[in-house]
Formats: sequence, C-alpha cells, structure tokens
Amino acid sequence: MFVCSLLACEEGEGQGEAVYDPTPYELSLPWYFPDNIRLPEDNPLTEEGVALGRMLFYETQLSEDGSISCASCHQQNKAFTDGKQFPVGLNGGEVDKNAMSLHNLLWVSRFNWDGRDASLEEQAVGPLTNPLEMGLTDVNEAVLRLQATDNYPNKFFEAFGSDSITEQNLLKALAQFQRTLISDQTKLDRYWRDEYQPTELELKGMTLFYTHPEPSQGIRGANCGDCHLGPFTGGAYEGFSGFHNNGLDTDASLAEGLASHSGSNFDQGKFRAPSLRNIALTAPYMHDGRFSTLEEVLEHYDEHIQMSNTLDPLILEASNQAITTSDSVRLYLLPEEKEAVLAFLHMLTDSSFIQNEKFSNPFK
Repeated sequence: MFVCSLLACEEGEGQGEAVYDPTPYELSLPWYFPDNIRLPEDNPLTEEGVALGRMLFYETQLSEDGSISCASCHQQNKAFTDGKQFPVGLNGGEVDKNAMSLHNLLWVSRFNWDGRDASLEEQAVGPLTNPLEMGLTDVNEAVLRLQATDNYPNKFFEAFGSDSITEQNLLKALAQFQRTLISDQTKLDRYWRDEYQPTELELKGMTLFYTHPEPSQGIRGANCGDCHLGPFTGGAYEGFSGFHNNGLDTDASLAEGLASHSGSNFDQGKFRAPSLRNIALTAPYMHDGRFSTLEEVLEHYDEHIQMSNTLDPLILEASNQAITTSDSVRLYLLPEEKEAVLAFLHMLTDSSFIQNEKFSNPFK
C-alpha cells in the first residue's frame, strides 16, 4: 500500500494508485573527461535509482548475518577503500585482493583486479555471495529481506516502477549509485581548468609522471603515465587494455591475474592498473596490498622490478640509463625526481570527493 506523502495519488483521494515517474539524474562532467561513458540502455541513471542504490550500498541486510555492507570495505573517507591489506568480511574472513577505490566508474570497461566482470551489475554479485565477504547463499536472500521491510518496496517502485523487488533491480540500483561517484576536484583537475598553479616541484613531477624515458635523447621520465593514462590516471577504461604485469614477482610466484578468466598464459601476473586519483588516501598498494607507502611503490619501480615472461614491455624498455643487460630493469630516478613524483601524486587527492554528502551514509 502506497501513501500520498511518498508518491503521487489520484486527485481527490486520500490514498490511491501510485504514479511511476522517475527523474533523470543529471551528470555534470568536466570537458576533458572522455565522452564515451558506459551506461547500459536498460539501466539509465535516475534520481530515484541513485538514491536507492546509495541506501543499498550502506545496507547491512545485504550480508548473511546483517553485519556488513558494501561500505564496510569501501569507506568514503578513504576514497572508498578500507585501509587494510585485505578486506575483512563475514566472520573475520579475508579475501586475497586489496579493496579497490571506487570512482569514475562510468568509463571502466573491465572490473576487479583480474577484469573478470564487464559491468557494475555483474561485479556486485561476487562480493554479495562470496562466503569470505558478505556471504549470501544467493542475492535473492537479500531480496526477500528487503521485500519484508516497510520502506524498500516503495523505494523500488519509485526507482523501477514495481514494488516487487528483484535481484536484477537490486543490482541495477547499486550500479547506478556507484556510477555517480565522480572525482573531478583534485589539484590536477583545477590545473586543467586554469584554477590552480602547481608548484615548481609539482610541475616537475607531472612531467616525469607522464614521460617515458629515452636516455639516447636525454629525456628523463618516471614512466607512470604509460599505464596510468590520461585524466583518470588508470587503465581498464574504454579503448584501453589496462592490465599489466608490473614486475612484482618472478615466474615461479606469479599470481594468475587476468589469466584466471582469459585462460591465456600470456596474461599470467597481469592486473588492472588502477586509477591513482586519491592515491595518497588508499594505502596499502598493489593488488595484494604488499606496499604500505607511496615511497615503497616508487622504490619498486625504480630498482626492484622482477623479471618474468609476461613482464610488460612498457616497463621492460623503460630506463633513464641505456639498458645493457636483460636481467636488471631499473628506472635510475634521482632522489629529487622521486620527491617530485610524490608531490604530483599528492596533487591527485580530491578532498571534496571524500566529503561529498551525496556519497555518504544516508542512515546517519
């Protein structure tokens, strides 16, 4: 039964037939963001769908024992990560991958560290039903719980035109909310909009970040931008592969990565190059959270690359000195160059993103 205070009623009646009339959600995107957004035709953004998705993102009833929500491992004040090496799920269970930051997902073409899901709708099923994460037997278990509440049937009607909750609409609502998590207020964004003048050190770091070194031409670079591309500073976006073996391990200890679903040995050890937006807030780093600081990350790329058969050529061929051996890959960055790159990485912090009330817990 719908009440007039929540939905429109027939004229002259205190209570009547509900009217399904969703409001399109208006996105405001910077001019320098690509226009090839990935928005399914059967799941357009609406104010009602996004609002419902926000509720579901913070809803603990989506876990088997009612103790965990999506936001437990994707916390806004940490740029939607959790600050742990591995997320802690149901009954203290740990998964084997670091929690990825969530932002600018409208452009992502492959999700998760290993790229196994092609949409946010697909991606949500994994953590909801993983016994080490949220532990549902299947998503319909959460559907039945939500159907029995006083408020969710109305919210689903407002978003999808039916108060009969379905698994498909639950996943669609979660995806809608996540697609609105836009980060575009970093110092780098403001620089591109002529609203901020970087320091000399930040400008030097920016140049190094986006430059592939060419020692024969006297061009020095940190080689970051080869994999952390464009305004998103990441991979797996539409039009880019975005998966790389970045030299963490030798062949003997390579994790499967992309090969786990592609089935190709060529993809062993390849993981998604994440966006570096808010990177100063999302430690620890790498798919397995092995590095605690950005300084450790830089040291890895500078002098600790491990050789393997699938090591990315963009790394294999990158050095600020002429490469003379096949068993040692180093960038040979100077201390002042590392300092500059770190200064640039701190330009990628978006304080307004982590404070935006539109993304916060609606139950508080």
